[in-house]
Amino acid sequence: MNFTNEHLEELIALRRTLHSQPELAGKEVETAKKIKAYLTSCHPAKILENIAGHGLLAIFKGNEPGKNILLRADMDALPISELNDFYYKSKNSGVSHKCGHDGHSAILAGVAKMLSLQPIKKGNVCLLFQPAEETGEGAEKVLKDPKFCDWYFDHVFALHNLPGFAKNTVIIRKNHFAAASKGMIISLTGKTSHAANPEQGISPALAVSEIIRYFTDLSLDTSKFKAFKLITIVHVRMGEKAFGTTPGFAQVMATLRSYRNDDMELLTSYAVNITRSIADKFDLQERVQWTEEFPASVNDSDGCEMVSIVASENKFQVIEINEPFRWSEDFGHFLIKYPGVLFGIGAGEKHPKLHNPDYDFPDDIIRTGITMFDGIVRKFQ
Repeated sequence: MNFTNEHLEELIALRRTLHSQPELAGKEVETAKKIKAYLTSCHPAKILENIAGHGLLAIFKGNEPGKNILLRADMDALPISELNDFYYKSKNSGVSHKCGHDGHSAILAGVAKMLSLQPIKKGNVCLLFQPAEETGEGAEKVLKDPKFCDWYFDHVFALHNLPGFAKNTVIIRKNHFAAASKGMIISLTGKTSHAANPEQGISPALAVSEIIRYFTDLSLDTSKFKAFKLITIVHVRMGEKAFGTTPGFAQVMATLRSYRNDDMELLTSYAVNITRSIADKFDLQERVQWTEEFPASVNDSDGCEMVSIVASENKFQVIEINEPFRWSEDFGHFLIKYPGVLFGIGAGEKHPKLHNPDYDFPDDIIRTGITMFDGIVRKFQ
């Protein structure tokens, strides 16, 4: 029995159900239940639940020894209010699927259907529905989960829909595909005083301005780094809204970004040293915290060749990008441990951008995603 239009309609219905009931990172309880219900109908050898929170691993086994292949989709939504007005729009206030993880999950569920219709002969194919990608926590927690640690994978693959590229094109790049990034939270503590006597306090105001200036200069400095890097100031808070008080506390939040992991280590070191030096200069106590840490996604060359071959065999246009993407994906954690590939599927040249409130995953690329993943799996048979 072959994959039919009826099967595709079931997956579109699943995708739209997931879209209408989105859940944030770490809270994907109902999302996991709905995906598990569909997976159960595909009769995998085993379904492992509650991986790294609410993750699922569906395992399909061949009858002969062979490679262990992991395919991964993400499940979580974003804290963004949806502007769309179709019937399956988000029912959860302030939460919506604006990165297409509902579509990625539907694609991987479609691969489960393909594996049930045409079982593999060799090895194992594991389908991971991963929680908490948006916060950069999910992949790392999966890799540390005892239920997952029993597995070793010969190759790992994931995809992401990409607005700005023609629908159903396959976007690939050998080596660095997507950037590393991390959130930096700088807390500066001085001493408050009356605004009439600022000399009696220790204000962080000048320190904040210097941190912003030095971070900007570091972003522009090309002499210390091997490739693109960037520091973006995303939020600054200082003191209270009180005209009679000189502030004694400030917080600066910035995103550090680089194409390469070694550049990220260097950028991190410079940012911390700049912060400490400026804090000492102005007699301030400083504390640096990190959040939402994503390594670079670095693709295996042989895996990229395979992805390109599968795309060409199915008459999908292959686009090899010249530069890595500046956004980050926590699949990079898997690519540090295993050879594999993160590739893109074009979502439409004029499609609303990812993380925009009017974005919606295009259902007409679901079949392309399934075809790509299934074609990759069959290459190992």
